[in-house]
Amino acid sequence: MPPPLLLPAPRCPSPAAALAASRFSTAASSGGGGGSGRPTRPPPPQRQRGKPGFSRQSAIKKSFQQEQVVFSTSVPPDPTVAVIGGGASGLACASSLAARGVRTVVFDTGMHGLGGRMATRAVAAGDAQQQQELVFDHAAQFFTVSDERFQRLVDEWIGKGLVREWRGLIGELDAGGHFRPIPSSTPRYIGVNGMRPLADAILPKSDLVEVVRRCWISKLEPFNGMWRLFENEKPHGQYDAIVIAHNGKCANRLLSTSGLPLLTRQMKRLQLSSVWALLAAFEDPLPIPQSDPYGTFEGSFVKDVDSLSWMANNSQKLFPLQTGRPECWTFFSTAAYGKRNKVPQENIPKVTSEKVKEDMLQGVELALGLSRGSLQQPFYTRVQLWGAALPMNTPGVPCIFDPQGRAGICGDWLTGSSIEAAALSGMSLANHIADYFASSGERPEEFAMGLHENLNQVEGHDIGQFPGLETQKLQVAEAQLQPST
Repeated sequence: MPPPLLLPAPRCPSPAAALAASRFSTAASSGGGGGSGRPTRPPPPQRQRGKPGFSRQSAIKKSFQQEQVVFSTSVPPDPTVAVIGGGASGLACASSLAARGVRTVVFDTGMHGLGGRMATRAVAAGDAQQQQELVFDHAAQFFTVSDERFQRLVDEWIGKGLVREWRGLIGELDAGGHFRPIPSSTPRYIGVNGMRPLADAILPKSDLVEVVRRCWISKLEPFNGMWRLFENEKPHGQYDAIVIAHNGKCANRLLSTSGLPLLTRQMKRLQLSSVWALLAAFEDPLPIPQSDPYGTFEGSFVKDVDSLSWMANNSQKLFPLQTGRPECWTFFSTAAYGKRNKVPQENIPKVTSEKVKEDMLQGVELALGLSRGSLQQPFYTRVQLWGAALPMNTPGVPCIFDPQGRAGICGDWLTGSSIEAAALSGMSLANHIADYFASSGERPEEFAMGLHENLNQVEGHDIGQFPGLETQKLQVAEAQLQPST
């Protein structure tokens, strides 16, 4: 697996350059435009966080009434964009901006590398004399292709030996061990060594893209026609435009006092599921039902089991020609189970972790038709909560862009829930921003996108959407669409 791409910290414009950049004015969030003829005034004082009297809840309540930032002068000839989030969408955005000659800096919080939900975990197990490598895809399990733009990227991955078609048997498994193969009208793809290497491969080898990791951007501040970024109180440079390439509560907090009420409103309308992942390694093969003449499955959507929606054998999927390896399985809960058992994912109580593991292993027994307590105990387990797993509603636009504030949003949630949707969203926003820059920002009203669309219910599996996979569409239950507390 190639090491994560680590590049120098962003180059900050000089004070003289910052002063020479465009100034900004403010307008009511319900107001429009703001051209170079609008009066300008200094930015409002920033509310200090963490001081007596500060209420995060009150700040979020006020986020829809915040004044709109309006940048009123021309874009400089060599703009720089900050991309906050290093998942598939943010990386595709940075790569596409670089292809258009625009410099970007990607800020990512990932502990183990870039990629977000394109996550693969490799674990060394056993004693010093007999180490075993356990490999799990513990977020995105596979992907399909329905758009020629994404197909070109996948073809590049295939050419580099990073991706291959997954020909293993997948299907639907009813409680009691009743399995049905799923026909597919399109190839299913996986990372040859897991999903994470694909994230590094999205970025071009170009000095137009820099990566800063691990970095948690906590504040956006407009100043003298540019965006200043901070990690707590540590400055991280000034930029001509910003891209929010992540979602959930952290993105909501970041936007709540940003001066971007239209982006904030759209992000706050998003409803996300919560899904538990259980990684488990077994010494002996699991008793998988035979599906003559197909054999045993490598992955299956699970039906009618509350604590389980998907199970996949990573050892067979990733290393089909190797024998004698332990079986490394990835199990996902249903969204309904995830919602009922949601806790802060940054600090999961041990009692919750143990309960989830027990519930999900019992779900495996039920799905396979085994008697309770008869499943062999795994010698390695890890549970993880994807607290902002997948979108349950979507505006159906490829990206969102506020030309007044020179800020945009990309992500799979804008059109669906898949690696393809994420990549296409990033590409779309990049080209939209590059076109806006090419116009010198002189006709901002023509570049507004996705700021007022309603969000509609998503159909798909609890673990995502797979265009071309011929399964019955699973309706997201109305109860799941209620905001989580």
